[in-house]
Amino acid sequence: MRKNCAMLPGTFDPPTLGHLDIITRSAALYDELYVVIADNISKKTLFSALERKAMLEEILKDYDNIQVLCWQGLVVDFARKYDVGVMIRGVRALVDFGYEFELAETNKQLCPEVEILFMPTNPNFFLLRSSAIKEMAAFGADISSMVPQVVIDALKDKLDK
Repeated sequence: MRKNCAMLPGTFDPPTLGHLDIITRSAALYDELYVVIADNISKKTLFSALERKAMLEEILKDYDNIQVLCWQGLVVDFARKYDVGVMIRGVRALVDFGYEFELAETNKQLCPEVEILFMPTNPNFFLLRSSAIKEMAAFGADISSMVPQVVIDALKDKLDK
């Protein structure tokens, strides 16, 4: 598996500045980065996988080494299919780390050849959670310090319907 190629899987519903912090820092470390949007039918999302993909592609359009893809299934199967040697997991706090550590151990058992790295988010984004952002947007709060403008516009369109 290619160690100069990494993936950052997530739901990204919607993408936040915290997500972008981890994505852009990861892209600076690897020749190629896949942002893998989990298209999990058992998880309730506000935006479809294709809507999340479109937002991320717009936000990340200036990065030549980032590809945004949707994936249904296990992320380790994505790693095998695309020969990705490193999986990056962003963590905000100790609570995130516990969950992420268990997930990493499971993924490592399923695919030992993939290295799993934890990247702490910038402290400015510790409190950003997609679920809270959706709730604040629904009540008309100013979320401009939490998400890019394309996400603000998409939330407004989605919530005004």
